[in-house]
Amino acid sequence: MRYRLTWAAAAALALPAVVTAATWDLDPAHSSVQFSVRHLMVSNVRGEFGKLSGTVQGDEADPTHSKIEAEIDAASINTRIEKRDTHLRSADFLDVAKYPKITFVSTKIEPAGAGHFKVSGDLTLHGVTRPVVLDVEGPTPEIKDPWGKTRAGAQATAKIDRKDFGIAWNQTLDAGGVAVGDEVTITIDVEATKRAAGGAAETSARKTSAVEKQ
Repeated sequence: MRYRLTWAAAAALALPAVVTAATWDLDPAHSSVQFSVRHLMVSNVRGEFGKLSGTVQGDEADPTHSKIEAEIDAASINTRIEKRDTHLRSADFLDVAKYPKITFVSTKIEPAGAGHFKVSGDLTLHGVTRPVVLDVEGPTPEIKDPWGKTRAGAQATAKIDRKDFGIAWNQTLDAGGVAVGDEVTITIDVEATKRAAGGAAETSARKTSAVEKQ
């Protein structure tokens, strides 16, 4: 009897951790990764990546314990000018034939004021992995969409130096300066859907039941 009660008590203590954990899947149809880079020292060229995916292992009791992973198809870059996009896909810039994926994996999440977080993580771009910090606004309150799915959103911004990732191509201008700036400003808009929680909870319940029968 004591053996069964001990395991039951342990299972009861572990259950809240299961209940507060949730997996969210990024909705690529309603999410975007946009960027801007200085051009000819006088204006900003903007673009985006059209194909991305990712998950958030969310801790609803303590968001700082959550985990974020995202992947971008580097070849899906789009600046609205095909000739320029072809150049950006080439070995001068992203070299998508050699490095087809851009990835981000969070390593630390810290509160940064009401409704804001600092998300540190490893960004792998052009085959180089460097730490970056995202300024995140959100997540928004959860809502139910017309199809019964639970949704939430967030926005993140960051700035990186492309040379830190080995992307160094440039062209010197006759009047001074360069054709392409080194600093890249990134804006990420995310909408995600919450997975049904039954799978993890049911698995935990089955394990607990099996132990108690022993």
